[in-house]
Amino acid sequence: MSLEAVNIDSTDTVTAINSLADRARKASRVLARANRDWKDRALRQIGKTLDQNRPMILAANAKDLEEGRERGTSKAMLDRLKLDDARIDGLISALEELAGLPDPVGRVMRGETLPNGLRMRQIHVPMGVIGTIYEARPNVTVDIAGLSLKSGNAVLLRGGSAALNSNMALVGLIRDALEKVSLPRDLVISVDEYGRPGADAMMGARGKIDVLIPRGGRELIQRVVTTAKVPVIETGEGNVHIYIDQSADTEMAIDILLNAKTQRPSVCNTVETLLIHHNAAAALPVLKELRQAGVNLHTDAAAAELAAELSPVIAGEGDWANEYLDLDIAVKLVSDMDEALEHIRQYSTGHTEAIITSDLKNSERFIAEIDSAAVIVNASTRFTDGGQLGLGAEVGISTQKIHARGPMGLSELTTTKWVVQGDGHIRK
Repeated sequence: MSLEAVNIDSTDTVTAINSLADRARKASRVLARANRDWKDRALRQIGKTLDQNRPMILAANAKDLEEGRERGTSKAMLDRLKLDDARIDGLISALEELAGLPDPVGRVMRGETLPNGLRMRQIHVPMGVIGTIYEARPNVTVDIAGLSLKSGNAVLLRGGSAALNSNMALVGLIRDALEKVSLPRDLVISVDEYGRPGADAMMGARGKIDVLIPRGGRELIQRVVTTAKVPVIETGEGNVHIYIDQSADTEMAIDILLNAKTQRPSVCNTVETLLIHHNAAAALPVLKELRQAGVNLHTDAAAAELAAELSPVIAGEGDWANEYLDLDIAVKLVSDMDEALEHIRQYSTGHTEAIITSDLKNSERFIAEIDSAAVIVNASTRFTDGGQLGLGAEVGISTQKIHARGPMGLSELTTTKWVVQGDGHIRK
């Protein structure tokens, strides 16, 4: 099959996007009648279709990667952009896991029969039409499509020019799979052909798009948050911290830091700042292992003195707020937990913070005082991930303090409505 574009007879981008949103709304009404089995068959059909069309997906992705290298795209962004057989396997597994999860639609949050005999329930229902704007992440295309489908929503996808070929291939295959199980193709629509004006039109489509979810770097997210007239669920950048307590086990600290920094440095749950108690036995061994793994150390003066043999770079003020998304880490020695907590409060983006400690009192204090979407004790920050936390996949990681905070899975793509049933009741 060829790459599919969703064409519309209009030169007016705003009109075009509104029309696509209307088509998605119409499709969502069909999905509203679908039971769990129907939706799960669709998810598995999408996985099967991706598996059967690997050569086409990889060829489209190879074109995006080649064009990215020609544009001088950073190594971290190219890693985000890349698809290979293992990552396609991961997408298929995520779809299968989503199919195995309970349907959030119709789940009762609370319910009772009131003293006057009225029967009241508050239940989960779909948002309706979701819009997503994201950068250079073709895996997100499949994750969001799958989550939207299972939670009863239609979705408009703006995946950015860097992944245009990959996303068009994936969206075309997803739409084919939906048709094979008798669901409307317009449950998943790409607006990539409209470019940045299309994204702008999505931001202004209040009443057409029910919620907009940006996923990407600071510039993209802030542009959506400050511009959109559509309600926005803000996903945040990840200036992620790990604090090594004085009591931390050295081998545990080494294993966690290597995983949190080097497993996949281009993603938002990678550690970017390391805070170490100045008396921690793990301090120098951890820095040595990071350096040996190719990580560049941006240190304060005290850490530079400790790690002089490791060729550290003296950190500037910008390092403490930097989301490197690469093999770089900011390192600071702190006198106690008070100083560590104060540093995190000043520079955190509210994504994920972790502590490595053998002191239960310190771990409990860290949990209580850290105000981030995820707080981790004695484990890698890489676990702040919808798939790892049993959500099947995620739309993004919300750093807002609304109903959706942290990894956003099926429940976070629903809202609620009240159902009140009576027998001719009137209010007196």
